[in-house]
Amino acid sequence: MNAESDERNRVAEEASPASATGESDREERELGSRAPGFIKASKALHLSWQVGVFVVGLGVVVAGVLMLVLPGPGWLVIFAGMAIWATEFVWAQLVLRWTKRKVTEAAQRALDPKVRRRNIILTTVGLVIVAVLVGIYVWKFGITMPWKISE
Repeated sequence: MNAESDERNRVAEEASPASATGESDREERELGSRAPGFIKASKALHLSWQVGVFVVGLGVVVAGVLMLVLPGPGWLVIFAGMAIWATEFVWAQLVLRWTKRKVTEAAQRALDPKVRRRNIILTTVGLVIVAVLVGIYVWKFGITMPWKISE
């Protein structure tokens, strides 16, 4: 056997019971700053690091908010900004954990066969209603193009 497989076996034996139940080790991380040790050692350096992380995260969140009204993946960028903040600030880590938990719960609910069936039925009924309304509008008013085709 080589050293790499020995290392894998040792890590697998030392795995926490939480990882056996499906919880990731990332969720169990301590709250707080993830700045390198040499930055945490100096208060002034750590404060400037936090200001830098805050400014970069703020820029990403503002870009995400702008993308909510402009074309672009707004929510994805907002969550990326929150992830940047979560590397340094406890409040952002807690918000991100709550958001991840809610998204996971919603995904599990969406995979429930009863919920999927209900969503498919509601979507089909909605599309039929829209198609009927469009048909009535076209039957009553016709289709008028903004340009003259006959000319």
